[in-house]
Amino acid sequence: MRDGKAPPSSADLLAWYDRHARVLPWRVSPADRAVGVVPDPYAVWLSEVMLQQTTVAAVKDYFTRFLTLWPTVQDLATAEDARVMGEWAGLGYYARARNLLKCAREVTARGGFPDTRAGLMELPGIGPYTSAAISAIAFDRAETVVDGNVERVMARLFRVETPLPTAKPELTTLAADLTPAERPGDYAQAVMDLGATICTPKNPACGICPWNRDCLAREGGVQASLPKKTPKTPKPTRYGIAYLARREDGAWLVERRPDKGLLGGMLGWPGAEWGDDPSEDPPIAADWRDPGAEVRHTFTHFHLRLAVRVAELPQDAEPERGAFQHVRPSDLPTVMRKAFDLARSTLSPPVSH
Repeated sequence: MRDGKAPPSSADLLAWYDRHARVLPWRVSPADRAVGVVPDPYAVWLSEVMLQQTTVAAVKDYFTRFLTLWPTVQDLATAEDARVMGEWAGLGYYARARNLLKCAREVTARGGFPDTRAGLMELPGIGPYTSAAISAIAFDRAETVVDGNVERVMARLFRVETPLPTAKPELTTLAADLTPAERPGDYAQAVMDLGATICTPKNPACGICPWNRDCLAREGGVQASLPKKTPKTPKPTRYGIAYLARREDGAWLVERRPDKGLLGGMLGWPGAEWGDDPSEDPPIAADWRDPGAEVRHTFTHFHLRLAVRVAELPQDAEPERGAFQHVRPSDLPTVMRKAFDLARSTLSPPVSH
């Protein structure tokens, strides 16, 4: 009891979910699950990795394309690294793509996905949240799945005034207490759907919430102010220089970034290290021009201001580093694509051969 109030009922939430579950390309609907359709662990895993730090709207097309190109985890395991990294371009947080390949190959070597949270935690790129989500959704294990949506729902439901991230352990315990033994996979998705569609960060639709009579924050009129958050430290700004050189035939001078570190394994432009005061470090002697604009981009931990230098090179140009390649914008991470769009707008059409 909560000061005389009964705890929220998972049955109430599941009944709401059965009527209002979001239709998502990686999800087995409640109706299909009721007649024995089993989720594909590969699809669940792929979607959960893609959804880390990324919105559902942004992930849908990527998920569908990946499943078309590589329908099984074995197909993905045999894919070329560069192809996978190129298809991932634009989703951000590129360490996820590197771990995706490592995990696919490990799963294939094992003969399939482990069906427990502990077993999943042994795989590359799978941490506490992802292992709980896969084991609950794919294998119907009674694991507690806690993302930002779930934290918000729990903070309001139980009126937790402690700010995040300090409140995380308390919110996780509260979420665990509500996780049912029956239909835990559907329940995990139901709480996330509730947070995404009704118990939203701003203007929660409390009037149609299946738990509105159980919500202590609503009872006290403070739902919109929860969860509280510790003020973030302002992000620092780093500076860099990118050199974009196009050969006569339209090929661009590119480098593949080191596997480890930011944008690891992705195509990029030769340039200076990002920092407080980058030095000019062109990859080849050329008539480098400043297009009069810079690229601005924000990463998780810092803002980037990237100066751009543009040059047109003869067909026989021999750079000190990097290689010439015909580039598709879709192969580039977002910050590199911004630089590409800026440079391309300043150049005349390439010479046809």
